[in-house]
Amino acid sequence: ITRRLGAKTMEEVNGQLDRLERDLGADLFASLFATVTADNGCEFNGIEGIEASVFTDAKRTDLYFGRPFCSSDRPTNENHNGIIRRFIPKGSDIGDFSRRQIQAIEDWMNNLPRESLGGKTAAEAQQEQINKLAA
Repeated sequence: ITRRLGAKTMEEVNGQLDRLERDLGADLFASLFATVTADNGCEFNGIEGIEASVFTDAKRTDLYFGRPFCSSDRPTNENHNGIIRRFIPKGSDIGDFSRRQIQAIEDWMNNLPRESLGGKTAAEAQQEQINKLAA
């Protein structure tokens, strides 16, 4: 799931996570985002807001922080960043890319088979989670 933030602030990150939880529903959100591992950017300072559900007083996820300058603490995130950089080179202004272009990148990524998912695509893995919750 790829989102373009309006600003690099904790309010923006928390707002996007709230929207995402509303869009997915509490159960699917918790299933897909059992944990979040962030870097040490100031946009992740709002720990309570990131972890708090918009639906209940319960936590929606657990937030963990990677060690500074240790990208191996967040390998999946780093891999996804590398894939995104195939389309949006480092130093490019993501504001120059339309929501349609970003959605096309997300769609391409979600249909790429992943070793970490046993050869399934992210779209297939997400559909499996939806089916489990519906059962």
